[in-house]
Amino acid sequence: MASPSSLLLPIGVSGKSLCGTHQGVSCDKFRGLAPRCSNLEAGLRVSRTIGCDNKTKLNLMKRRDMIGFVFGASTLLLDSYDANGAGLPQEEKPKLCDESCEKELENVPMMTTESGLQYKEIKVGTGPSPPIGFQVAANYVAMVPSGQIFDSSLEKGLPYLFRVGSGQVIKGLDEGILSMKVGGKRRLYIPGPLAFPKGLISAPGRPRVPPSSPVVFDVSLEYIPGLEIDEE
Repeated sequence: MASPSSLLLPIGVSGKSLCGTHQGVSCDKFRGLAPRCSNLEAGLRVSRTIGCDNKTKLNLMKRRDMIGFVFGASTLLLDSYDANGAGLPQEEKPKLCDESCEKELENVPMMTTESGLQYKEIKVGTGPSPPIGFQVAANYVAMVPSGQIFDSSLEKGLPYLFRVGSGQVIKGLDEGILSMKVGGKRRLYIPGPLAFPKGLISAPGRPRVPPSSPVVFDVSLEYIPGLEIDEE
């Protein structure tokens, strides 16, 4: 069983062999690993041999610490490089309401319905409103109250098609779009009971929506398939 001190030495080399004449090996053979021990004679006192051995161990410890320092420094440099790469500004996500729109929205009055749904008109549409059960095409940007986006049809490149008022989407979105007109945009402040009762696990890098927590939807009613054609 190796002693604790011998664990600091190279594998297969004991402290005695580094500073002794055992099998004709002296410290001169290990100049790269240990300080040179001169005047090695058969009659040297044990104390001198131990002193040399201690110097050898000390030197090896210093070398080991130096190697650890160099390795640690290189790791820090790599981590710093990765951090800089990760810290690059993220690509701006498409929105229905830009910075100028946000400023204007501050002065728009908040409307509140009987269910507790609140909304602000970003733009009032000029087309028809969708009847219950009709299919509509709408774009949306879904956010948690802090403004972080957890889902968006704009990123998919296509409006979302669903039958309004039929329970195919959350209650707050259904109610908010039913009273809109084609071409209009709204910001819906949807309370927890009208949002996601079971919560929502979003994609990696997106915020999670806890059960029955409030959410914010920017929505635009693009068109109502069939309805506009019939009116023409």
